[in-house]
Amino acid sequence: MANDIWLLIGIGAGIASIAASFGYYLWVSKQDAGTEKAQKIALWIKEGAATYLGLLYKTLLVVALVLGVVIALVFSGDPERPMHGLYTALAFGFGALCSAVAGYMGMSIAVRANVRTATACSRSIGAGFNVAFKAGAVMGLAMVGIAVIGMSLIYLITHDVEIVLGFSFGASSLALLAKAGGGIFTKTADIAADLVGKVEVGIPEDDPRNPAVIADNVGDNVGDVAGMGADIFDSYVAAAVASMLLGASFAATIGVQYIVLPLILCILGIVSSLIGLQFVKVGADGKPGRALNFGTVFSCVVFAVLATAFFAAVNLGTGTVVFNWGALIATVAGLAIGVIMGFTTDYFTNDEHMPVRNVANVSGSGTGLTIITGFSYGLVSVAPAIVGIVAATLVSNFAAQAFGLPGIYGVGIAAVGMLSLTGIVVSNDAYGPIVDNAKGIAEMSDMPHEVVDTADVLDSAGNTAKAITKGFSISAAALTVLAMYAAYSEVISKYSGTKLVLDLQDPMVLSGIFLGCIVPALFSALLMLAVTKNAFIMIEEIRRQFRADPGILAGTSTPDYKTCISIASSGAMRALAVPAALAVLLPLAIGFILGPSALGGFLGGAIFTGVVFALLMSNAGGLWDNAKKYVEAGNCGGPGSEAHKAAVVGDTVGDPFKDTAGPSLNTLITVMSLVASLFAPLIARFHLF
Repeated sequence: MANDIWLLIGIGAGIASIAASFGYYLWVSKQDAGTEKAQKIALWIKEGAATYLGLLYKTLLVVALVLGVVIALVFSGDPERPMHGLYTALAFGFGALCSAVAGYMGMSIAVRANVRTATACSRSIGAGFNVAFKAGAVMGLAMVGIAVIGMSLIYLITHDVEIVLGFSFGASSLALLAKAGGGIFTKTADIAADLVGKVEVGIPEDDPRNPAVIADNVGDNVGDVAGMGADIFDSYVAAAVASMLLGASFAATIGVQYIVLPLILCILGIVSSLIGLQFVKVGADGKPGRALNFGTVFSCVVFAVLATAFFAAVNLGTGTVVFNWGALIATVAGLAIGVIMGFTTDYFTNDEHMPVRNVANVSGSGTGLTIITGFSYGLVSVAPAIVGIVAATLVSNFAAQAFGLPGIYGVGIAAVGMLSLTGIVVSNDAYGPIVDNAKGIAEMSDMPHEVVDTADVLDSAGNTAKAITKGFSISAAALTVLAMYAAYSEVISKYSGTKLVLDLQDPMVLSGIFLGCIVPALFSALLMLAVTKNAFIMIEEIRRQFRADPGILAGTSTPDYKTCISIASSGAMRALAVPAALAVLLPLAIGFILGPSALGGFLGGAIFTGVVFALLMSNAGGLWDNAKKYVEAGNCGGPGSEAHKAAVVGDTVGDPFKDTAGPSLNTLITVMSLVASLFAPLIARFHLF
């Protein structure tokens, strides 16, 4: 009964978060939209984004229907739970729908906020920041609100965590399509626009004469708003569900209240984010990055205080230990290490620090040194992140064990703690593409140079914020999939009657590990090859337009923007089929053909190599991007110099690293872990006969 009360509170907290999101939406929509020319450009971006999302959601509908039918049929064979298949399929569809709605809400306000941010920059940097950040908060608050309502509602109705797992799988399926597809779209346009516009023709980044410039700005929304939003929604839900599964597995010994503890922590995270959002403002120093970081740190402190107060209230108020103090330590440890890892990412990607400046300095000596130096720093950046993941794992594990909880449950709760402030983290992340669009609109609509410069300062902070979010989400995904892996092991043990043990001397386990290791590499290659293939087609289209109509470069003719948008959209959709199939079918093939032990090894290999690849590519890509911006700000020779040309090429290499393959990998390992956990009962029973 007490659990049901917390579920109802969770639904209420989710509604409050969505209401706050809607309030921010209305406030941003009322801001000045600027000149007619600026509004026209913003409308092109809005229409292009709507076109792509329409294609994406049509694809999602087909995938959801097919997988939903499969789930309903496959899981309906249990005579003890005849409706389990139908309920799981409905939860799957609901999860996909919730993720789509959250992403759509974020993109809907982003394409309205971009022009309003540009206009606000004409007043002050603080005004521009305020519009962009509050627009980002629309997505952050909507996402956590919808997620908590979805998980709480399904568990309240069914009291079956395995059905809530279907909800998480639905969210992950959309995330894989949205993040990978959006990443292919945005980097196709970005690379084509840069290589022809900046390098070949020598026009600015957001020059309206470039036929790919609108597609580039559309890509910021579909990749970095809708795509990244779906990705973090997936991690947020998966972390909570993994811990709920572990709580259910150990409920007989630790109590059923630990099933809902992850949702309680999510509620506290919503409250903390709502409080923290009120304190994010650009001060007199005009440093947007400092404002974003302060908001995150302040929210973390609020969450730690609220979590401690909650544990004290329920334990001391009842006179018994309702929730173990080890769970609190694990939660706070995950939160603290998540923040530390975020600032580690900041060091490697912020132009105020040595790595970015070193890459910019060596760019004057050619492209080769730009690539080697940036890639090397990307490799170095993996080390502190992995150490952080290890620290979070060990601290949470031993803290839980010291107070009588299973260690792996502590690891799961640490992941929830790390993702508890998703509301404000996503607000920071969505701010990035909004200010990127704002800078482009300011330049294309001939706003004063001072306005463009102000928007550029906001944009630079946005790049760093996006890099921090990627590092944060990858690290959280690592802890989440470790918890999900433990849940898989528990389910296999439950249905097979024997404990799943992974022995490295077992050839099946070893084979599974090696097969898992190749998946992140293969997945990354498929996505980046799709980017290069589509970018090649778009580059030829841009060149064709320049040749066919000299008036485009002269500024007397308007380019054909729609063709470039169409190239990016159709190319992204075609390229999704094989990577998405890999994520779903490979775990099933390994599990049913080679067995549960091989699948356990497969997941381990994919998790370890996936995290390393994701960190390397996300951090190296962010570093190259900001090195280019550092040169464009007038350093190391400034725009048009040899250093600038080399930095542009470095940024081009980094684009599919940081915005396509890198952030898609944590979705990949989450999806594969969810598939394994969802189908674990069938795999266990299959190998009993």
